[in-house]
Amino acid sequence: MRGPLGAVIGRYTSSDGSDKDGIIKHNRKCRDITFLVIFIAFWVSMIVNSSFGFNQGNPLRLTYGLDYEGNVCGSSHRHRDLAQLELRYWLNPNQVYESGLKDGETTLANARTICLLDCPEPSDDTLSWVCDYPDGEIRLKMDDWIDRNYDYFEFLTPEMRNSSLQLQGPCYPLIFPSVNVYWSCQFIARASNSSLRHWEQMGGVSIQEDMIIDKSIRRSVNSRASVLKRYVADVGKSWPVLIVCGGLVPLFLSIVWLLLIRHFVAAMPWITVVLFNTLLISVTIFYYLKAGWIGDDAVTPIIGEHDPYIHVYGRELTHVRIVALLMTFISAVAILTSIAIIRRILMATSVLKVAAKVIGEVQALIIFPAIPYAMLAIFYMFWLSAALHLFSSGQVVENNCNNTNCCAYDLVLKKVNCEHCCGYSIRYTPHITVAIFFHLFGCYWATQFVIASSATVIAGSVASYYWAQGEEEASPEIPFLPVFASMKRLARYNLGSVAIGSLVVSFVESVRFILEAIRRRTKVSGTRPDHWLGRMGYYTSRGCLKSVEWTIKSANRNAYIMIAITGKSFCKSSAIATELIRNNIMRIGKVNVIGDVILFLGKLCVSLFSALFGFLMLDSHKYRSSHNKVSSPLLPVLACWVLGYVVATLFFAVVEMSIDTIILSFCQDSEENEGNAQHAPSLLLETLDSNHEEEVTDDRFHTV
Repeated sequence: MRGPLGAVIGRYTSSDGSDKDGIIKHNRKCRDITFLVIFIAFWVSMIVNSSFGFNQGNPLRLTYGLDYEGNVCGSSHRHRDLAQLELRYWLNPNQVYESGLKDGETTLANARTICLLDCPEPSDDTLSWVCDYPDGEIRLKMDDWIDRNYDYFEFLTPEMRNSSLQLQGPCYPLIFPSVNVYWSCQFIARASNSSLRHWEQMGGVSIQEDMIIDKSIRRSVNSRASVLKRYVADVGKSWPVLIVCGGLVPLFLSIVWLLLIRHFVAAMPWITVVLFNTLLISVTIFYYLKAGWIGDDAVTPIIGEHDPYIHVYGRELTHVRIVALLMTFISAVAILTSIAIIRRILMATSVLKVAAKVIGEVQALIIFPAIPYAMLAIFYMFWLSAALHLFSSGQVVENNCNNTNCCAYDLVLKKVNCEHCCGYSIRYTPHITVAIFFHLFGCYWATQFVIASSATVIAGSVASYYWAQGEEEASPEIPFLPVFASMKRLARYNLGSVAIGSLVVSFVESVRFILEAIRRRTKVSGTRPDHWLGRMGYYTSRGCLKSVEWTIKSANRNAYIMIAITGKSFCKSSAIATELIRNNIMRIGKVNVIGDVILFLGKLCVSLFSALFGFLMLDSHKYRSSHNKVSSPLLPVLACWVLGYVVATLFFAVVEMSIDTIILSFCQDSEENEGNAQHAPSLLLETLDSNHEEEVTDDRFHTV
């Protein structure tokens, strides 16, 4: 049996040897200060990193393209107001065609583009024109230019008209119809015969009609970088959905779940399992709807009304279909697993009854998670804004296209200009990638830190309750507000310990993420080990890393409990908790595991409800058309799911940490009193005894 740890877990002995300090309270000191300093320094670095994003970034770049002057469509600029003009349009169809050729000198980034209000359509009986921004001798206001459908060809001088017939502007023929594909007017390789005939009659240069003209734009729109930008932009556009479905809905559902645990604990495990499977199937059905496998509401890259016979491919639809298949597999596994654990649900009911009794005694635990919830809500709003600016940061620079004929008529210079006629692009420096990963890591660490702090406070409150059981004058020794007393101890002594624990989890998770990214890259490039021994090591390392991650998270949770009780450092508390569990694993193992499973399913229920509400909100007209259209519900729904899970984790920690704290306290109580816990609640003893009897019965059955 271990040393006399009861003196520091039960009634602490003060420095003078008396027993005045009572339960939990004793002479503590600050622990793991170095890691607290590191955490503070990290926060300062986060602020500096975010300020760079706010200074260099513009979230509109994630959605809209650049015109030939380097202006972002859909935004106001010093010399040109493009706030209403959100669509990027390529003026010269021959440049678009040449950019699609394998050996073409022109790239689509250097093709001349302007920003329009909508995608123009060719006329049925005459030749329409799309002219450059009015400038110089063309004395039209931007609003008048828009009202004239961007056509001022009749005002051109003979020199300008001749230049326009050479496809050098300022006006360009409208030969091909186009459709709004993610705020870019994609040409349809079906030239208007009437417009083309008029163009040829006017003596215009030859215009290519090959299918390449629409493939070039499609390839640009569906590039990996463009798809990633749209996904990030979707999160920014759907911020009202994130607030409602990622914040308010899980807050309400988590509180309701805690109240139900308090008053209807016997039915909650069954309700949780059934509800989890129902929600999982519902979310899967929504993915089938968006994949186009049920109904006709598939994700489409086309924005606004269009010809129903026009079909444009988008990567987003493929991604939704992959997730739909993945959700189908997860649903099948979940249903089979639920059937397998039915026998253990009764045991979970007994464990949850113990937690429900604690919540009833320390009622402030129900509302305490609102404090870390508010802290994370404020942090996430700042973090998301900074993330959008970081992802869109970079310098708008002119491309180098010396070998390309990009000559165009300059209305200010009154001549065809072949200098500085290249397009513009956004240049991303390597340190921006580092800044983004640093920002992502900071979000995970901050989240883990708040969750760990919340868990430590709850553990301290529940420990006060446990060790007061069985005392003749127990009630006066529990602080009037045990939650706030536990918060005070955490803030004064143990923030450094929480910082190191959350850092360990964040670091291991980051390493696993990096290795998984490398695995995917090697899988794509076909460099996986071919020898069976190499493949075995390859998959074994993945499994080991996942096991290490789960073990560290579990050990951290128990370490936080011992930090709250003993006030010792993180490493020492982790060692104490590990030894306690090892000495009592046969008695508490199944009880603890099945309780964790039910609580995990409860968190998933809340997060799946959040995802389901997210689907419903994103299916409204606001997010299906106009400038608020999201390219795919995939990332916003995933964000709602993650936020819902984080909120549920904060509130469910009340039950989770109550169970774990009582069990750890029970282990120590048993060791101090030679196997007979003196402070254990009767419900806990009944649960453990019934579990022990069940194990004995199982052993006899297997023996027979």
